[in-house]
Parts: sequence; C-alpha cells; structure tokens
Amino acid sequence: MSARIVLVPTPIGNLQDITLRAIETLRAADRVAAEDTRHTGLLLRHLGIQVPLISLHMHNEHQRIPALLAEVQAQGWTLAYASDAGTPGISDPGYLLVREALALGIAVECLPGPTALIPALVASGLPADRFCFEGFLPAKKGRQTRLMSLRDEPRTILLYESPHRLAKLLGQLAEVLEPTRPASVARELTKIHEEHRRGTLSELQAYYDLHPPKGECVVVVAGRA
Repeated sequence: MSARIVLVPTPIGNLQDITLRAIETLRAADRVAAEDTRHTGLLLRHLGIQVPLISLHMHNEHQRIPALLAEVQAQGWTLAYASDAGTPGISDPGYLLVREALALGIAVECLPGPTALIPALVASGLPADRFCFEGFLPAKKGRQTRLMSLRDEPRTILLYESPHRLAKLLGQLAEVLEPTRPASVARELTKIHEEHRRGTLSELQAYYDLHPPKGECVVVVAGRA
C-alpha cells in the first residue's frame, strides 16, 4: 500500500462522538502520531486498539517530521494523526505535517468529525450562514491589532479562549466592538456540564467576572450590522 497520512478528529469531550470510520482508521494504521501520547493512549485503550504511538506536537514537529515522513514513505505506512481533541489543524498541530507530506507527494486525507466551533456557532442563535473563525488571539503581542481588525467585520465572529482569560476577552471585545453587541459563550461542549450563555458582550463580561468558568470556551459574537 502506498504511504498516506490520515488526520483523525477525536472527541472534544463525549467519547461517543468518535465516528466508526475514525475507529477503523486508528485500528488499521501502522502508526498513530499524537499531540499527547498519554491523552491519545487513553482513547486507544478505551477503544481496545493497540497501535504504536509517536509523539508529534508543536514543540518537536519541526525536528521530527522530516525523518518521520521519510520512514512513512520508505515503509509505505498509513500514519494516522490525532491532536488532543477535535480536528487536527484547527487551533491544534497538524498544518506542518500536512504541508510537508504534500510537498513529498504523500497522500493526505482528513476524516470528518468533532470540532468545537460548529456546535457553538449553530447553538448561539446568531447567523451561521457566514462566519469568521479567529481561533485563539495572541496572549500579548499583536492582540490589540487582531481585535481592531474585527471592529467592522460583518460576519459572525468565533474565537477560542481559555477560562482564566474569558472575562478579559469579553471586556476587550465590548470596548473595541460595542458593549451591546449580541454574543454567546459555549463551554464544556459535549460534556456533562455543557453550557451556552447568551447576552450582550457587557452582560457576559459581568456574569463571568462573578462566575469564573471552567473548561475551554468558544466565544461567538454577532458581526457589525
């Protein structure tokens, strides 16, 4: 069989969200590269799959990818890649692996599957026909520039944010956009304590100032009218 890379989306919370095709791909792979071998190892054990794991994350991918892809080509492997949760490459490692594999003529496939932004968008009640996904904003340098670039954005805006910076982000958005802009915060998606809280940016900031959240958050903001 010719060498190929398969990106395998994994559950963002509820383990039942993995697809049958993803399970079959992981089981049939010659190797599974993982952002965190401990995290992916737990998933594989849950699924009863025994495949050798390779660590491949943002801190080692530049060093490891050339040799890894050379072996994939030489052995004709199917290499599955899984990030910690969701679809690789969407605010997760995966882009560099895909780019370098394609440059070498290795086939690349991405399975459909979980990603946090889509359920957060659809459940927000804001327009979902056109949207702008910004992922995580820079923590410091360049953050204000990115925020200002969204001021006149007419499409629905989606951002990822960690719980300890959520209230700060909502306050910055209220200042740069406008305090009355409709928005929604989704957190703990697919888990027992899944929450969707809707309101204006200022209302959401006030709430999360008093109720520090847990779990990764998706912020959805209406575009400029």
